[in-house]
Amino acid sequence: MNNNEELDGIQNCDNDDIEKAGLEELEEQSGVASWTRQITIRGLITSFIIGIVYSVIVMKLNLSTGLVPNLNVSAALLGFVLVRAWIMLLEKANVVSKPFTRQENTIIQTCAVACYSTAFGGGFGSHLLGLNRKTYEQAGVDTKGNTPITKEPGIGWMTAFLFVTYFVGLSALIPLRKMMIIDYKLTYPTGTATAVLINGFHTPKGDEMAKKQVHGFLKFFSFSFLWSFFQWFYAGDGDQCGFSQFPTFGLKAWKNSFYFDFSMNYVGAGMICSHLVNLSLLLGAVLSWGVMWPLIRGLKGQWFPESLSESSMKSLNGYKNMAYNYGKVALFVLAALGGKSHGVVAGLVGCGVIKSLVSTSSDLMQDFKTGHLTFASPRSMLLSQAIGTAIGCVLAPLTFFLFYKAFDVGNPDGDYKAPYAIIYRNMAILGVEGFSALPHHCLQLCCGFFAFAVATNLVRDLNPKNIGRWIPLPMAMAVPFVVGGYFAIDMCMGSLVVYAWQTLKSKEASLMVPAAASGLICGDGFWILPSSILALFKVHPPICMRFLPTK
Repeated sequence: MNNNEELDGIQNCDNDDIEKAGLEELEEQSGVASWTRQITIRGLITSFIIGIVYSVIVMKLNLSTGLVPNLNVSAALLGFVLVRAWIMLLEKANVVSKPFTRQENTIIQTCAVACYSTAFGGGFGSHLLGLNRKTYEQAGVDTKGNTPITKEPGIGWMTAFLFVTYFVGLSALIPLRKMMIIDYKLTYPTGTATAVLINGFHTPKGDEMAKKQVHGFLKFFSFSFLWSFFQWFYAGDGDQCGFSQFPTFGLKAWKNSFYFDFSMNYVGAGMICSHLVNLSLLLGAVLSWGVMWPLIRGLKGQWFPESLSESSMKSLNGYKNMAYNYGKVALFVLAALGGKSHGVVAGLVGCGVIKSLVSTSSDLMQDFKTGHLTFASPRSMLLSQAIGTAIGCVLAPLTFFLFYKAFDVGNPDGDYKAPYAIIYRNMAILGVEGFSALPHHCLQLCCGFFAFAVATNLVRDLNPKNIGRWIPLPMAMAVPFVVGGYFAIDMCMGSLVVYAWQTLKSKEASLMVPAAASGLICGDGFWILPSSILALFKVHPPICMRFLPTK
């Protein structure tokens, strides 16, 4: 879900309105600096700083739930904040600096996004982690088709793998750039939203607006960071301690993953995503963890053997996976071609190659759309994307190992359960063994959900917008089936904050919501660095806050 739906107002803008909103005079295009001057040393340093911070944030989200909101707008805002802060410091020291243009802001955003996108699209929480021994054991050592061939994570081979796959994807869609963006005028909501923000900063009124957003960002960043620091003291050294396991709606609901875990990261993500996405997540959580899984768990011994672990493909996990997503066609095909001996590894690696190619190409097209609306040169955009990708290919494995060494990554009961690793391995097993690898009635459930998704999307697309916007999104509904209901509640809390803010102060909300959401996400993510260092040095929280029923 890296390309989440944008706010309705941005989605419905046409290109003419957007260019008018951000650019006062088209004559300004003649004054744009050459493409070589759009890439600056301060811009690259800023991109590197943002890339480090956001790589940690994205890796945390990737290894905990696998759901990462689109952070392009947030990266553009943070890039503006850092460069303007640097310019202000130089001015106080009576040092003259070059003007900060919208093109430079766009280049910073492009480079930073390319850098941290590798942490998500690289497969550290899915196909690459699915190769290790822990995931092999979770899938069931006795499961047919689950070959014992494993590959443990390593910085060297992961870095080389990323360089090979990501740089090929950079050139895949370049010949289609003019046709898609200029001829067909495709909207590209994420790229458009980012351009609107950047153009808004670099206007006569932009300074005043930017100051308010910077103050809002710093306020929410400080709150989120201090709250994460406070929570750490109560997290103990166990899997069920602290505010992240707070039984908000009672212990029975908590056992079925319904609770608010006080994660400012996901509250901020919920503020960025549309209300429809968040409500679809909540509906999926209620349907799966509130209805289906308790009922299917009660059929243990009838639909699947009691002796099997729930993570096995033949057990409850088989239903979860099929209900979620078996649409990775490349994985099935390559796993089947690889045969029973090597099919699982071939499927995982092949799927990773294709996924990386597609991820890089789609990110680049979004950035080209941003560049088109801010008059940034396509050459400078491509070069900044290449620089960011190269940094990301080195930075992402290092960030992953920060988590891998400090925390119990892959533990289904821990904070970093990496749910997609077992999903991808089970999909590869299915490609090798066919439908015989599934538990009873699983295929029927899969067909039912497939038909439901198709019908829902048809109803949504064929109806007028005033009706279609109330139809839930099947893709969003599917995510809690595997992850759990707690993060859907966090996301809905973000929606609730935005709704209340827009109701009480609509003008302020339209200006401050992106800054506030970015502050919450960055503050929580920034705390990962000191907490990881403490964990590496075996410094554990002093208190384990846990809740037990009364006798």
